[in-house]
Amino acid sequence: MKKLLLISAAISVLGAPLASQASPEDDLKTFRGYFMERFPNVPLEEFANGVYAIDADSREQWEAIEEFPPYELAIEEGEELFNTPFKNGKTYASCFRNDGIGVKGDYPYYDTEKGQVETLESAINACRTKNGEKPLKWKQGEIASLSAYMAYTTRGQIIDIKIPHDQRAMDAYENGKHFYYARRGQLNMSCAHCHIDNSGNKIRADLLSPALGQLTHFPVYRSRWGNLGTAHRRFAGCNNQVRALPFKAQSTQYRDLEYFLTYMSNGIPWNGPGARK
Repeated sequence: MKKLLLISAAISVLGAPLASQASPEDDLKTFRGYFMERFPNVPLEEFANGVYAIDADSREQWEAIEEFPPYELAIEEGEELFNTPFKNGKTYASCFRNDGIGVKGDYPYYDTEKGQVETLESAINACRTKNGEKPLKWKQGEIASLSAYMAYTTRGQIIDIKIPHDQRAMDAYENGKHFYYARRGQLNMSCAHCHIDNSGNKIRADLLSPALGQLTHFPVYRSRWGNLGTAHRRFAGCNNQVRALPFKAQSTQYRDLEYFLTYMSNGIPWNGPGARK
């Protein structure tokens, strides 16, 4: 355990050496190796299932829920919205590669023209404004349903996020990495404290999920929400839990965090939308 905690501490950008020396590829190797050592009986692809990959009792309950997925209606709503023409007669399909089918794996990526990370949700709203429609709210509702449908058509594809040879893209990656390991809030905790150092341990009655594969299943239906939400909704919730002021959904901070954390799941299949506690 001591060795594993030292690995986690070494990754932290608060201890600058790794930030200045390690490449994203090196980070990924260290990150993945940590979890493969911590959970030696869990195949890499199983990390897409979060806590349900590491705890048999939780998995049994989850599999029962998945027989009648609580996000199923959202997928149907998302498909209907996706195919409903805008006022100008076009649909979302006009804005995406392959008519928007199976393209969740294209996101997030660093848009060198815009100079920022583009997420699936930001692309959905960009499509709307391009076609004369008002943007949707970021955290839940129609944008989550649209994202759920597009994620569903991408299930089974392997995550393969790229960091282009552009210093701005590298900066975005490093900013996301810094966010993940930086302490914040009144509890003075980082994302890594829960999902790396204490992954698989209990906090009250709940097991903490591993960071590896953590964004594979978004958007996600959470039982405590009672509906579907985007990754940025979850980021804000985590910030609130450590008593830190959350950033706005689709802020630079959360886009960069999504970029880093999705890259850290390269090699694992997309399986969204998902259901979690």
